[in-house]
Amino acid sequence: MKTRRLLPLVALTFLALGAVSRAQADAPRAEPMPAPEAGPATVFTYGKENPDCVEWTNACQTCKRDDKGAPQCSTAGIACTPGAMVCRATKAN
Repeated sequence: MKTRRLLPLVALTFLALGAVSRAQADAPRAEPMPAPEAGPATVFTYGKENPDCVEWTNACQTCKRDDKGAPQCSTAGIACTPGAMVCRATKAN
């Protein structure tokens, strides 16, 4: 007896799910997002692009080259807003 009452409910549920699936399949697809444009230089890219600079900063992080020329940079604070990259010292010729 209970089965006969549940049968229409189950059938309606499957019909509703099928309609939703078809509607989603027919929905227009979103266009893929374009690749991001190159952003501002990071302290690391600035160091690579300016090998004569031995100390530079963006007001949040400061970097210096060690004896081997590898950049050693501080960690930016969580609330710091970086400014323009500035070279503070260059190689002595």
